[in-house]
Amino acid sequence: MADAEPTPQAEPDRAEDLAPDLAPDREPARERKRDRARARMKRYVDVPLSIRTSDLPVRAASALVMIALAAAAVWAGGAWLAGFIGAVALATFVEYVLLGHRAFSSWSGRGVALVFGLVYIGFAGLLLAQMPVFLMVGVIGTVICVDTFAYFFGRTIGGPKIAPAISPSKTWAGLLGGVVGASLWLAGFVWMLAGRGSFDMVGYDIAELAQIVAVGAVLAVAAQAGDFFESWLKRRAGRKDSSNLIPGHGGVFDRTDGLIPVALLAGLILAPTA
Repeated sequence: MADAEPTPQAEPDRAEDLAPDLAPDREPARERKRDRARARMKRYVDVPLSIRTSDLPVRAASALVMIALAAAAVWAGGAWLAGFIGAVALATFVEYVLLGHRAFSSWSGRGVALVFGLVYIGFAGLLLAQMPVFLMVGVIGTVICVDTFAYFFGRTIGGPKIAPAISPSKTWAGLLGGVVGASLWLAGFVWMLAGRGSFDMVGYDIAELAQIVAVGAVLAVAAQAGDFFESWLKRRAGRKDSSNLIPGHGGVFDRTDGLIPVALLAGLILAPTA
């Protein structure tokens, strides 16, 4: 007697039978994605703004003193200005040498660092001292605006770090702030320099604005590169600041690290045509 054929099983309705199995998988995936987003946001803004800017009064007071000294030197001009630039360059070089001595254990490494610093810092100081006063003011103002806007953008916005292994505090938001600061300063500086301060001409066309932003971006990146170089050297030396000479700012090198490459760029490219 032949075996009875098995009764065919009904095919499951995929829309009804599989959906309940997939739904729990989709929901945890959405929850995990939300959790990751919350974790990222918490990491970016976990420190209150009041804490992140707690050193602002000291930094601002020190900055005002430094600006006043620089302005007095520029106003006095001549030997006073040259002496001021020389003193700042010398202080920067001394702090650089002390960092280099700690950063490199071999005498050959220290010697190379010494020669490099002598050329890097000395040449920048020489170019800065030989600049016309208006160009010097433009360079120093650019660096001040880059540092100021980078500080506020980085502290208030936060976000991803550029190179946390070298400088944990430098963010892409800070770099964007530096570009904004440099561009705003250059726009106002060129506006005054070109006689537009008399309001005979107001505003810029698109091509001029693009040039200003491009130059601002280059100078902001140069200033940040100088900052990263000093941060790398300090990390090798195991130091947070180049010294504690300036309250809220660290040492002189901590303030001139971004000025050095900008002065080199301006001195080599702009000064001959000024």
